[in-house]
Amino acid sequence: MKDYNKTKWACYLGFITQAIVANFTPLLFVSFHREYKIPLASLALIPAVFYIVQLVTDFLCAKFKDIDYRKSIIVSEITSALGLAGLAFVPQLFDNPIVGILLCVCVYAVGSGLIEVLCSPIIEACPFPNKEGMMSLLHSFYCWGAVGVILGSTLFFTIFGLDNWRILACIWAIIPLYNIINFATCPIEPIVEDSNGMSMSQLLMSKKFWPFLILMIAAGASESTMAQWTSAFAEASLGLDKALGDLVGPCGFAFCMGLGRLWYGKKGQNMDLVGYMTGAGILSFAAYLTASLAPIPLISLAGCMISGLAVGIMWPGSISITSARIPGGGTALFALLALGGDAGGTFGPSIVGFFTGASENNIQSGLLAASVFPVALIMSLFFIRREKMKEAVE
Repeated sequence: MKDYNKTKWACYLGFITQAIVANFTPLLFVSFHREYKIPLASLALIPAVFYIVQLVTDFLCAKFKDIDYRKSIIVSEITSALGLAGLAFVPQLFDNPIVGILLCVCVYAVGSGLIEVLCSPIIEACPFPNKEGMMSLLHSFYCWGAVGVILGSTLFFTIFGLDNWRILACIWAIIPLYNIINFATCPIEPIVEDSNGMSMSQLLMSKKFWPFLILMIAAGASESTMAQWTSAFAEASLGLDKALGDLVGPCGFAFCMGLGRLWYGKKGQNMDLVGYMTGAGILSFAAYLTASLAPIPLISLAGCMISGLAVGIMWPGSISITSARIPGGGTALFALLALGGDAGGTFGPSIVGFFTGASENNIQSGLLAASVFPVALIMSLFFIRREKMKEAVE
């Protein structure tokens, strides 16, 4: 008898790995600046290169109708481990250490992109009841991973000092190395039988697919925008230092987002997902307005945390709704959804940055502009529900 619980836990660790590679390196910016004399402006290349490589990985996965899931997901763990451990050794091999850092970022960004594309369909193909709840629970482990890497790294640096960051990089690399064994031995089923998955061009030419892609872009933008700006918001509005700002901001946001995903994963099996996500979109819109318009900084910060609860269902819920409505999408479908989510997560925070700069560095003005993202999500869900009702009548 196949043990699909082993598959489930392998995917959970996969999302924890993704959270580690996405959140660990930014914690080292001060060390890179001090030790390697890298200008702070140059360090901004690190998240930019990470997301660009992840987007490219998503796109390349979408080009293939069917890929070997087991081999590809094992590659994701190998590249994640190599990139993390490489941070401890590779930068000093170059005259300009930023080159070595970016090389490691590229390696683990490939792993992160593969995890994002493959773990969701691997879980979707398993014979679990309550697929929607299981998808939400799966994605909650990214949140717990983000909280864990921020708290764990902060604790490590407090006890052993920031100068020992190389040891911590190797410690975090143990998790994907261990998970290679899990993915090599757990049962993995094909998402579409007999290699009948749709191609990327077939999906993009289908009018039915586009509302779901827009939904995913809006979900990614709603989530990542607040996630990436809460630290700066906490520092600027509350006057917190960087370490405390990271704990109160992105760590608190990730914790609230994880709670939202965990709750739906445990309690949402009897709920209408489209209706639940519409409510989450309305709550997210209200949270963005609270964060951007409240005259008291603590109330604004509460709006940021409430946003975490609201956006928790958006990414996994969008995947569940789309896979149910386009069951023959195959690997290309999940890859394009990941691409859309990452695209939203890339330009969403940039829009906040633009409007923040245009308003003399007022972050609240930038967050007000970002309130358009949950509105776009609500409109997409309205269109999807209307089309479903039309099909039911016909």
